[in-house]
Amino acid sequence: MVNIIFWLILIIIVSTFLLERWLDLINMRHAVPELPKALKDIFNKEEYKKSQLYKRENTRFSFISGSFSLMLMVLAIAFGLFGWLDGRLNEQTESYYIIVLLFFGIIGFLSDILSIPFDLYDTFVIEEKYGFNRTKVKTFIFDKIKGWLITILLGGGILMLIIWFYLKTDQYFWILAWGLITFFSIFMGMFYSNLIVPLFNKQIPLEDGELKTMIEDFSSKVGYRLKNVYVIDGSKRSSKANAYFTGLGPKKRIVLYDTLINDLENREIVAVLAHEIGHYKKKHTLSGMILGIIQTGLMLFLFSLFVSRPEFSQALGGTDASFHLGLIAFAILYSPFQLFLSIFMNMLSRKNEYQADKFASDNFSSDALISALKKLSKNNLSNLTPHPLYVFFHYSHPPLLERINAMESIKVKVKSEK
Repeated sequence: MVNIIFWLILIIIVSTFLLERWLDLINMRHAVPELPKALKDIFNKEEYKKSQLYKRENTRFSFISGSFSLMLMVLAIAFGLFGWLDGRLNEQTESYYIIVLLFFGIIGFLSDILSIPFDLYDTFVIEEKYGFNRTKVKTFIFDKIKGWLITILLGGGILMLIIWFYLKTDQYFWILAWGLITFFSIFMGMFYSNLIVPLFNKQIPLEDGELKTMIEDFSSKVGYRLKNVYVIDGSKRSSKANAYFTGLGPKKRIVLYDTLINDLENREIVAVLAHEIGHYKKKHTLSGMILGIIQTGLMLFLFSLFVSRPEFSQALGGTDASFHLGLIAFAILYSPFQLFLSIFMNMLSRKNEYQADKFASDNFSSDALISALKKLSKNNLSNLTPHPLYVFFHYSHPPLLERINAMESIKVKVKSEK
């Protein structure tokens, strides 16, 4: 049984890597000589060529970094390094809490250290080359340190509680762990912008003026209670633009990147926010959270069935059943099922995006939203012609052309009805 699990783990890791690289390859090669008519005004010939080069460079870099990660993982499993580390920690202390915390702490820290050269190259070479990077070395270093501290405090605290549940309740620990993770997810959903974002970015209230008035008027028109509109200094790290909604209930807020305000006209910004408000009005955020909670519960339940079985720990080089080795083995074995769930969630997300686009079109302006999406795609050098299979596996948003066609068809239908 141990050998079967061992080989199954290796097969899943290698197969997942090969699938991802194959999808990357067909997506990279899926380039058309000329853009479709509806997209021709986004790029001129030189800009379109630049977007294709950006896609190719990112794909090649993903292959190199992914191959490196695969090699480390295969070596760690083949030589039983996870079990070896577990054995060394058991020799140093009898505290199960310390063993588990040190085990994941060492693996996480080493993994992050080894990824730093790739992060540096991605940020300061690729993103710099194509004019996106605005991150300073000092910012990069402090982001890393802050990330480590947050992981230690929050991740370590949650992990200790889950271990305590495991030791006290055995196979029923998953119910308490599910409750804890659900509470934490809701709490962070409400207070993330208040507690975590200020550690990395500055958020200031949007100044009074035409844009704020337009946002407030639209929100009032569609019955969306809006109290907080903030501007975040996204240009501190990248020239790419974005906007998002965060928080729940009275803590919800709209956050605009300063780059978005600089790149788009006021009507276009309101159209983007109308799309986001559409998600809220259609209850996409709530349904997504509920589905996420259900998935977490299912995963924890399945994990509880296997965590106490020594075969899973032994497949990674351990001797007895252990929470941490069992978790790693389970995470790998669960990944094919997780891939299936992610495909389903992406399909649902793409459907929700069409609904949010329709909401923005019906209640504000499809022309303004189309114009905004085109500008964002242009400024981000987005891939406008992705391979359909790549979209099926990875895209949470429909390709731009499909979104434009859907909104244009709505306009035609409205005109015909009049």
